[in-house]
Amino acid sequence: MNETLLPSRRKFLKIGGAALALIPVLAVSGNAMAATNAAMRASMKYQNKPNGDKNCSNCMQFVPGKTAKDLGGCKIFAGDTEISPKGYCVAWVAKPK
Repeated sequence: MNETLLPSRRKFLKIGGAALALIPVLAVSGNAMAATNAAMRASMKYQNKPNGDKNCSNCMQFVPGKTAKDLGGCKIFAGDTEISPKGYCVAWVAKPK
């Protein structure tokens, strides 16, 4: 059998240990999974501040974060997970009361 094609046990354990060590680092770093959709933000004129009484937290499209002050998402901005509840864009639609 050709031994050069088979990875050594020591090499396997090193790579596996390094991969396991990276999992908590990625989980703790909140920015590892966060994403923004810059093209969509630009086309919808997204801003991190409200426009009068209009803000993301009272928009029908907003998907809230874990708490009321946490960043959330938007049904319009696909893949964007950093929408401020105090933000605003031209796609704002009032939540039904």
